[in-house]
Amino acid sequence: MATVITMPRLSDTMTDGVVATWLKKVGDTIKTGEILAEIETDKATMEFESFYDGVLLHIGIQEGESAPVDSLLAIVGKKGEDISGLINGNLTTPVVEEVKSEASVATQTKSEIPAGVKVVTMPRLSDTMTTGTVATWLKKVGDTVKEGDILAEIETDKATMEFESFNSGTLLYIGVEEGGTAPVDTILAILGPAGTDVTGIAASFTVGGTVETPKEEVVKQDTNPTPNIQHATTYTNDRIFASPLAKKMAQDKGVNLSQVRGTGENGRITKSDVENFTPSAASTPVQAVSDATNAVSAVKPFVPAGEMFQEEIKNSQMRKTIARRLSESKFTAPHYYLTIELDMDNAIASRNMINSLPETKVSFNDMVIKASAMALKKHPQVNSQWREDAMVINHHVNIGVAVAVEDGLMVPVLKFTDQMSLTQIGVSVKDLAGKAKSKKIQPAEMEGSTFTISNLGMFGIQSFTSIINQPNSAILSVGAIIEKPVVKNGQIVVGNTMTVTLACDHRTVDGATGAKFLQTFKAFMENPVTMLA
Repeated sequence: MATVITMPRLSDTMTDGVVATWLKKVGDTIKTGEILAEIETDKATMEFESFYDGVLLHIGIQEGESAPVDSLLAIVGKKGEDISGLINGNLTTPVVEEVKSEASVATQTKSEIPAGVKVVTMPRLSDTMTTGTVATWLKKVGDTVKEGDILAEIETDKATMEFESFNSGTLLYIGVEEGGTAPVDTILAILGPAGTDVTGIAASFTVGGTVETPKEEVVKQDTNPTPNIQHATTYTNDRIFASPLAKKMAQDKGVNLSQVRGTGENGRITKSDVENFTPSAASTPVQAVSDATNAVSAVKPFVPAGEMFQEEIKNSQMRKTIARRLSESKFTAPHYYLTIELDMDNAIASRNMINSLPETKVSFNDMVIKASAMALKKHPQVNSQWREDAMVINHHVNIGVAVAVEDGLMVPVLKFTDQMSLTQIGVSVKDLAGKAKSKKIQPAEMEGSTFTISNLGMFGIQSFTSIINQPNSAILSVGAIIEKPVVKNGQIVVGNTMTVTLACDHRTVDGATGAKFLQTFKAFMENPVTMLA
């Protein structure tokens, strides 16, 4: 049966959206997780991800056109399926009635809301999002909130995002406590003049209720996941605030706002700060990220000796998503595994030589990533994706690097890895891993991988197998470097070896293809000078 996709409401102020670009056309096969289109809101242009499998049967809003939230955006279903009933008006009447209903609620509610009071609701960040979890409140009831302050961090199934206030006032009420999960449009908080009684508002507010407020006075959520955009993030206890115009200018100029010093009120970054920014004044945030993540330690509960004790930990949205996607991969993709042992003596010598240079630091993992990228260019079949009607060969190399975090596993992506040097790979991996561990990574930084690497060598694991990170066709599992007796030139000597295992999807990568990839990978790793050519 065909599925109707509607224009999502990507923030609580969004009333309509513009389709900037369609990345799929009618007749294309679509998989869950693929980007359908780029949608422009009043805040940013965002990638819109499909949560359905099927064929794109109909496009309801053409490129450049604007349409209200919940309008027919697209229809996905089986090839040749009759969708005339869905196109010819099944959505029109309900949408109009819903808009009228909301307007009626707003009219009824307006008179009950004291002057200056703002009701903030849980935003719906995609057309499938039904709930959100408050990871952390950064303000408490009674605190003064200024425009640009971060109210809370909200967890979705993809990432934890900062929720920024564009209002000033006192935080009068919190509707969802830390760790609590609530449906979209549930009351999240109430802002207003200090001392205002809002108990009646909190008690009578219902999901879907709306309050008529000026557009510029509603709390905004900066969730722009567009690739290659530098987001305003923070790596220490000091938050980074920037005006919307400054964010837009930074996006256009490719400026990382975390490196810009704000001269506005409370350190807020303004238009002039971005205009006057010079890259030479920038400093890398990698060390700050590392310090922030290393400072956190787990607190273990006290368990008396001889007593049975169980602890129940509620599954986070991220953990649920990881479980679902790995299960789908394991039970849909026919996995097989190829293992090879590498002579790491030359790699160790080369790394020591490279790291002897001033301000240069390269890890063995960086070398593995570089060798994989170069091998993928020679064996693009491994750099592929399976679809029911076709096999997609990627001629660009985007390598995902698995990073263990508190809630599970994240896979930041290095875009165009084959074009990066070893030092560039090293800096990028540290930056992305730090963001992932401190929950500051953006969704766009975890999208678009064509191949994945998982390294447990630092934990002393000699060899292991991984589950393929779909829609990739392969994942490389990297073990520890082991010193042991080896045979060289007919003599037993002490050598350094490393075992790697390639998990392949047999639908796209045949055994011989995977074996040839590993041979090329082995040649690069055992002769690192060839990676510098």
